[in-house]
Amino acid sequence: MSESSARSGTAVAEDPSGEPMVRVENLHRSYGTGAAAVHALRGVSFDIPRGELVALKGRSGSGKTTLLNLVGGLDSPDDGRITIGGTDLAQLGENGLLELRRDRIGFIFQSFGLIPILTAAENVGVPMRLRKADPKEREERVALLLALVGLADHAAQRPGELSGGQQQRVAIARALANKPALLIADEPTGQLDAETGLAVMELLRAVVRSEGVTALVATHDAQLLGLADRVLELSDGEIIEH
Repeated sequence: MSESSARSGTAVAEDPSGEPMVRVENLHRSYGTGAAAVHALRGVSFDIPRGELVALKGRSGSGKTTLLNLVGGLDSPDDGRITIGGTDLAQLGENGLLELRRDRIGFIFQSFGLIPILTAAENVGVPMRLRKADPKEREERVALLLALVGLADHAAQRPGELSGGQQQRVAIARALANKPALLIADEPTGQLDAETGLAVMELLRAVVRSEGVTALVATHDAQLLGLADRVLELSDGEIIEH
């Protein structure tokens, strides 16, 4: 992709054969200046092949959320390179990054992030409305995803009528709405009890298999780490273990 087409907002290209879904090279990110500067990431590098669920662990302040924000195109590094499906994020302008986040990446947050006045089905359908998907296609996709996450019978309920685990399942379905290539999840079980959290993580693993997506999941729960294909550990902004 040329720089001019990228900056005009051209959509991210399909994954070239053999390219990892995520490639991070020598990533640096700091906040502040001088003696007060916080070095959130210090030369982080790794690849994630397509179809893998990779867990990211580390103590609070280790740089996990910063790394997820950079990989998801929500922030820019001070130095280093990130490619998603072979596309260099630094070559995307604002419109290109918006399309990337809308069409190629699904985000799952600890706080669920559902719209309280919308039903479960309407929440799942929001990304497709933003993409102006055909209404029939949208309805069929919403029904499929709610069934996939075990909530087919809860389509008409609003978030306040659902348990925490059910709300996170709706959030997972919503993240899959536009058939993303990459899922990014920041402590998706952080507000759930151990049993419900394990069920949600098992669902994520099943979704990676059934939908053919790649997932990068930050979690501090040792039990959940065992469900990942690979674990990356961050400490003081550096990868210390693969």
